[in-house]
Amino acid sequence: MRIISGLHKGKRLMAPKSLPVRPTTDFAKEGLFNILNHRWMFQDIALLDLFSGTGNISYEFASRGCKDITAVDSHFGCIKYISKISEELDYNIHAIKADIFKYTKMPSRSFDIIFADPPYDFTVQQLEQMITESFKNGLVAKQGVFILEHSKHTDVSDFDRFSESRRYGGSVFSFFK
Repeated sequence: MRIISGLHKGKRLMAPKSLPVRPTTDFAKEGLFNILNHRWMFQDIALLDLFSGTGNISYEFASRGCKDITAVDSHFGCIKYISKISEELDYNIHAIKADIFKYTKMPSRSFDIIFADPPYDFTVQQLEQMITESFKNGLVAKQGVFILEHSKHTDVSDFDRFSESRRYGGSVFSFFK
């Protein structure tokens, strides 16, 4: 995996092979950030990265100037890796080991962008529950957005608050406002 832009542009990171992850491809990541670059000033936002895995998306936001990042994953190895890389690159990423469904039910604060990359085998009901809980419990800021990465075989266009989708290869980013 590599950081595609910002302070650490081109930096390659090697995550342990033992982590149960499916990192977002560089192609998909470039497409996502082309959209976000025109909508957000990264240094001014708070990001919540759900199912953060290796921290791939969190590092990209941090490299582009985002200073308020919370990364949540249920796997201890993922959290340990994110904390290690965050310290090495001097990023302000707060890594939390938690069950995502419990986390979204415990409102603590609001985030401008919530990015979620759950396993592609999640059911439509699980995806809808996660998004609904995030809005209902105030995790998404008033002018914020929830971005869901999912398989091209999953249709979420009938969910409440659905705004748009963009497809990059086998991955789709759906936006909820």
